[in-house]
Formats: sequence, structure tokens, C-alpha cells
Amino acid sequence: MIDLPDRPRAASRLAIYGALILATLFFALPAWFALINSLKPLQEIQAGNVLGLPARWTVEPWIAAWSTACTGAPACAGLARYFVHSLMVAIPATVISTLWGCFNGYLLAKWRFRGSDMVLFVLMFGSFVPGVLFVFPLSIIFARLQLAHSLVGLVVVHTLYSLPIALFFRNYFVGFPGDLIKAARIDGAGLWVIFRRIVLPTAKPILVVVAIMQFTSIWNDFQFALVLAPSDQQLVTVGLNNLTNVQEDVAHHNTYMAAALIAGLPPLLIYIAAGKYFVRGLVSGAVKG
Repeated sequence: MIDLPDRPRAASRLAIYGALILATLFFALPAWFALINSLKPLQEIQAGNVLGLPARWTVEPWIAAWSTACTGAPACAGLARYFVHSLMVAIPATVISTLWGCFNGYLLAKWRFRGSDMVLFVLMFGSFVPGVLFVFPLSIIFARLQLAHSLVGLVVVHTLYSLPIALFFRNYFVGFPGDLIKAARIDGAGLWVIFRRIVLPTAKPILVVVAIMQFTSIWNDFQFALVLAPSDQQLVTVGLNNLTNVQEDVAHHNTYMAAALIAGLPPLLIYIAAGKYFVRGLVSGAVKG
């Protein structure tokens, strides 16, 4: 007997691949457009070659975007100095908020205490509150605490604003074997020892997922950086905004494109380096419980 191909299944698979390809093109075309124009001389863009490949390849826009993007205006300095400030905020805020969220998620999943249901509800509610509502009260509170207009204050803000990420860890730890915790309690281990030696080593997949999400969110933050960062220690998102909105006689579109790509490189490199762990964490979290 000759097996005939399963046409409905083949058609369905073709439709899925077609949809994925269209989605990839939809998200990749803007990046491709920015890349090819960042490698063109400005005269070529002014001549109308916007969609085609460069007739003459150059990295001068990237050098200008990194070091000195334009002249005569201090607000449009290169992104190099902004990069350092963003790293000084994003790295500690990501580490602190991720570990703190992991500990809180473990408590909500495995330790029952009075008011735990209310805490869970508040965290769920807080995850839907837009950050713009916190800017004004936080600026007042931080001014009284002498934390306004400082990078330390920004780290604290992102740590506090990231409290709802405990829900990711809570959902992950719901499926954690309770017998291990009971056995550790019988052996005399306390809350912190159980978390550090038993729970934390098993949470690597979800830690990677949340850390990548946190770093991307903190790195791309604009509203907190604009209001709370010192004027001489602005972050990369504010620097990019200053660069693209500065008043110049001639708009350097190739430099703007290069600056936008430079600003987006750290999250992209993290996704490339830890992409497989990110997928594993998502899949692992999806099958828990």
C-alpha cells in the first residue's frame, strides 16, 4: 500500500512557517533598515538612497555616535559616557531585584503566613499599575531621603518597582517538592539556609528568564532615568533622546541610526548569549505545577 501525504497537516505546517517568516520579517526589517543606513555616508542618504545597500560602506556614523555625535551642543555628546552610567544602574538593580524576587516568590509558594493572600493580591495588582504613576511621589520621597538625582536612587527605584516579579518565582516554586523542605526543617535548617542551599540551586532556569527580562526593562527605562538620574550622569536612553532631538542645521540620520543600534546592543547580546537558557526557563516554568 502506498502512503499518501497528509495534505491537511502539510498545509497547516506551511501556514505556520509562513506566519513565522512574516512575523520575523516584520520585526527584523526596522533593524535592517537602521543597520544599512548607519553604514552609509550622510550624502548618500540625502541623495535618496534610503532603502538600498550602501554604495560606499563606512563606520564613521558608529564612531560619531559612540564618541561625539555632533558639535556645538553638550546634550548630544556620544553614547560612551551614558553607557557606563546605564551599566552602573542596570547590573546591580537586575541582580538585587531578581534575587529578592526569587526569595519572595519562595515565601509566597511554600511558607504560609498571616496576610499572604493579601500580599499575593497586591503584587498581582501592582503588576498592572503603570510606572508613570510612581514618578511624582517617588521624586518627593527620594528628595527627602537624599536619594533624588543619584544612580543609587535609581537602583532602589527599579528594585522596588520590580516587586511583582515575585509572581514568576511563586508560580515556579509551587511545584517544588515540599518533602525536601520538611526534611530540611527536621534537620534544623532555617528559612534562609533552606532557600540558599536547597531552593536557589534548583531555580537557575527561572532566574535566567527573570534576569534577562529585568535587565532589558531596566536598560530601556526612560521615565525614571529622565526624572531621577543626575543631570551629569544621564542614562543611555536619555542620551539617545538628547541626540536625536538636538537642533542641528543638518540632521545626521546615519548617526542617529547607529546610536539607536548601539543603545540596543547590550540586551541583544544577552539574549544571544543566554537564549537557550531563556527558552529552557520558559519551558520549565510552563510545566511546573
